[in-house]
Amino acid sequence: MITEEVTKAKRASLRMAALSTETKNAALEAMASALDKGKVRIIMANAKDMEAAEKEVLEGRMTQALAKRLKVDAEKIDGMISGIKDVAKLPDPVGETMSSIELDEGLELYQVRSPIGMIGTIFESRPDVVPQIMALCLKSGNSVVFKGGSEAAASNRELFDILSDAAASAGVPRDAFVLMESRDDVSKILSMDDKIDLLIPRGSNEFVRYIQESTKIPVLGHAAGICHAYVHRSADVEKAVNLTADSKMQYPAVCNAIETLLVDAEAAEEFLPRINDALVKGGVEVRADEEALPYMEGAKKALESDWDEEYNDLILAVKVVHSLTEAIDFINLHGSHHTDLIVAEDSDAVIAFVKNVDSADVMVNASTRFADGYRFGKGAEVGISTNKVHSRGPVGMEGLMIYKYVLLGNGQVVKDYVGKGSKKYTHRMIDGELRI
Repeated sequence: MITEEVTKAKRASLRMAALSTETKNAALEAMASALDKGKVRIIMANAKDMEAAEKEVLEGRMTQALAKRLKVDAEKIDGMISGIKDVAKLPDPVGETMSSIELDEGLELYQVRSPIGMIGTIFESRPDVVPQIMALCLKSGNSVVFKGGSEAAASNRELFDILSDAAASAGVPRDAFVLMESRDDVSKILSMDDKIDLLIPRGSNEFVRYIQESTKIPVLGHAAGICHAYVHRSADVEKAVNLTADSKMQYPAVCNAIETLLVDAEAAEEFLPRINDALVKGGVEVRADEEALPYMEGAKKALESDWDEEYNDLILAVKVVHSLTEAIDFINLHGSHHTDLIVAEDSDAVIAFVKNVDSADVMVNASTRFADGYRFGKGAEVGISTNKVHSRGPVGMEGLMIYKYVLLGNGQVVKDYVGKGSKKYTHRMIDGELRI
């Protein structure tokens, strides 16, 4: 049954690729309106999931961080609605001309954006993945199959039904969206390399690694979110305190929250007691190295393993470094190449950090929590990628697109361009969109 549904969705991806911008935007507006009207239904469904999750937490089978990601309230639904409306405002990427070149007079080559085709997304806990990815896949002309965790089964089903019904009412192929719900469906998805073109996993490090290691399908995502803040000796202390606090405490259970704080030795005496006060007030457990401990009352001594830990919780490791180079080398060695921050007023230090830190997102005097598709103006995100192939960082519609080449001619044949006295290629760059 599921295999048949995915096969239908794969076929529907061809119709999705040909949808007009007007149809897609009308569908997105219908989806946003349906979410608004369906708030009570969604919150009631989520309450069932939350009740079960609370029992799982009490019995030690689920972490508090995972349960927190599961929660859906009116404010979160409003965020989903805003995200869908923002996607509707974005330019339609399908058919956009990326480059054009004249091979010879009357022989023109166009590189044109096109959908990848069939997207598979496997995710844990967070039901807001459903509207985010459905909206982006719809606007980019892709079909999508969802497989959420059992802990969010009721929420995912309610959201999926509301959104897919609304999209269909505006002319989107109903077969284009599939929701898988049984545990066995994960292994089925991973084996469908003949039907699914790209997999996007959203969940814990172990979960993403399992997906990456268990399929032949290309995987877009990140296996860890070990992010750093580095306070340079030139940093404004007030700014550094605010940025560190926000990057750790604004929402600690997510992948763009910092896990390690590096502080230049020259800034330690003034900065560390102040940030320690802010962290303690915020309920953060501090794990400091030997040089930082004297300035951080109540902190635990950091272990070597703390530098490679993604806590997703109110825990922060703190280390004193003695140079910009040491900080950069530490981040590149222990980080996950996700998002890292420098707090500094010295422009030379900022330039060196930006050039040498090998991460998808590099923040300069701005919270790491800005590393998000919605905040980056992408409307929403399909995920955050630390890959160096295809897409990197918060991935919006560009991560769901590929391209094709279209050559416009008038009877030209290759033999006329081969041999002595043959015609010559001009290979001249030209302006303009593809017109047929």
